[in-house]
Amino acid sequence: MTQALAAQQPAFAALAQITAAFGHLPGAAIGLSSITPRVVDISLHENLRSFEAWRESLGIPANAVDYKELPSGMLLKAECTFAGATVELSGFAPRLAPAEAVAR
Repeated sequence: MTQALAAQQPAFAALAQITAAFGHLPGAAIGLSSITPRVVDISLHENLRSFEAWRESLGIPANAVDYKELPSGMLLKAECTFAGATVELSGFAPRLAPAEAVAR
């Protein structure tokens, strides 16, 4: 059975507070779902600098980030609680060639 929209209120409220507090951060794909009504999903697809800016602003420790190799690149994932909702942060980036990694 589908939950009422009101079940998502904690995620909506957290998203409003995130927008007010971190409006200066890079734009992101942001999702809310009735399947996980207390979760704000924030995905960054351009570079890992954007992920790091969000991670630091949300107060997520670097050692709490999970790293996964993908066929087309890499994925960083972390989560925290913010304003009563779970924030799931994901960062996707192409895999760097060894020379690129040293240059950055």
